[in-house]
Amino acid sequence: MAESAHVPLRVLVSEGNSTSAREAITILGLSGHLIEVCDPSPYCLVRFSRFVDRFHRCPGLRDDPAGFLSFVERLLAARHFDVLLPTHEQGFLFARARQRLEGRVGLALPSFASYRTVHGKAGFSRLLDRLGLPQPATAIVKSERELRDAIRFPCLVKTSVGTASRGIWLVRDDNDLEGVLQDLNTQGLSANGAFADEVLVQDLIAGTTEKAQSVFCRGQLIGFHAYRQMAAGAGGGEAIKQSVSRPQVRAHLATIGQELAWHGALSVDYLLPDEGATPRLIDCNPRLVEPMSAYLAGVDLVGLLLRVSQGETPTAAAESREGVRTHLAMQALLGCASRGGTRRDVIRECWRLLTGSGPYADSIEELTPVRLDWISAVPVAMIVISLLIAPKLAVTLARGGWGAHLLDVKSVKLIESENFR
Repeated sequence: MAESAHVPLRVLVSEGNSTSAREAITILGLSGHLIEVCDPSPYCLVRFSRFVDRFHRCPGLRDDPAGFLSFVERLLAARHFDVLLPTHEQGFLFARARQRLEGRVGLALPSFASYRTVHGKAGFSRLLDRLGLPQPATAIVKSERELRDAIRFPCLVKTSVGTASRGIWLVRDDNDLEGVLQDLNTQGLSANGAFADEVLVQDLIAGTTEKAQSVFCRGQLIGFHAYRQMAAGAGGGEAIKQSVSRPQVRAHLATIGQELAWHGALSVDYLLPDEGATPRLIDCNPRLVEPMSAYLAGVDLVGLLLRVSQGETPTAAAESREGVRTHLAMQALLGCASRGGTRRDVIRECWRLLTGSGPYADSIEELTPVRLDWISAVPVAMIVISLLIAPKLAVTLARGGWGAHLLDVKSVKLIESENFR
């Protein structure tokens, strides 16, 4: 594991319902920091952790971004915090209001213009084009007619705004295309043939999905880690990961960060094509995504981010170790059931996880480390009981994380507006 920090800080974590927040909480707790969390859900994932000192129930980011910001400002005025740590899309709002937050708490974020560039898939695609970095062939469309003209089967259709695998469709034929258009209408993203936001049409490339995470200090890359998806969970998330060395992807990220004068955390998804060509960048997240894999491979990206948030200029961290295998029990169980698994299949998966056998041999639990944080067993137990009652609940349970702590097109446009308070 990475070394723990020596000076405990009081850290306010911006939400508590994502897997990224849950893993950041573990790292912060093991490093001895004092942790407080705000989230609209009183039963969010991080409530089941011995490391959380205090929980604050707040307005939802999606439905009331101004109310959420005011809540955080009142909290900062009432209590001392060394660092405000945005673990999910709250960073978009904080970057917009950065001038109001600076000087009140340590916070590592780039300019709002830079953040906005990579927050949407369309902006990220344009950035890659401008920098000459590899991505699948991509068309950006704004209407149903343009979408139909750009379709080349098979392909992926993606809304520009969307996280946790929301707003992504595999389109293999005309029937799939009609289904996409119906979904866009149902979700309020399309009206009278025009889209509420830009939509991407991207060539489907056969290959392996990998992800990379990084921390920047004023445009300079100081921490990097990459891992490969070894087994998928529910909704396309990782159930099993293995750390890898990807100097080419590191160089691509360094180029992006330097161009945007990035300050803080930045993560990318990319594909390694089966034919062995160069990695193709496919998505960007302006935050740390599930940082426990890096921590267990020897790089404490959360610790680096805290130091940058406090105005330090840390030296670049060493490379993370290759071949470190980790897993997320909740994702593994939900993935097993969502792929048509029976109760017997769920029980078998539980046994493999408990005994560290099969695909979990020599693998470390990263999301709910029961031996380090016994209360984290509660959400896993609840998942197991629910799936044994009805395995078909897997899809509903997986979607439970797509809640009020996430942005949608409406809330993004509101935060971007000139009169946003």
